[in-house]
Amino acid sequence: MQKPYQPYLTKEQAQQKARHYCAYQERCHSEVKEKLYNLGLHKNEIEELISYLIEEDYLNEERFAKTFAGGRFRIKEWGRVKIKYELKQKQVSEYCIKKALKEIDPKEYLKTLQKLADQKLSTLKTEKNIFIKRKKLQAFLLQKGFENEIIKEVMI
Repeated sequence: MQKPYQPYLTKEQAQQKARHYCAYQERCHSEVKEKLYNLGLHKNEIEELISYLIEEDYLNEERFAKTFAGGRFRIKEWGRVKIKYELKQKQVSEYCIKKALKEIDPKEYLKTLQKLADQKLSTLKTEKNIFIKRKKLQAFLLQKGFENEIIKEVMI
């Protein structure tokens, strides 16, 4: 006779692990779901636990998006395009993404863009062809996630 399914963790143990996981650093819903799946929980248990974490304010998608966007901009010096793409990959809602991107100060954004452009130009001093130099600079700034329109303004 087959034994009925027994979860790897009790409900209390799963709650404790989820609370600790969310308290350690801000998490998005998809990260928490993945963690709970890896702990051996079923979909209905996960949904119930996610609801509990939201009610207890351990899990807040808007707060996560703002923290993620601010950190990636200040520390990794990413532009809005790259930040938006990464948040979409983490299945964050469009509303939260827009709110998070509004938190980035436009003056600081342009200042960071100019700083990155200056740093890259200093590494391209040996390049004699101005068109190749501009192309490399533009490619670098696009890769960092800055918008093409403001890159062109900085390059003038």
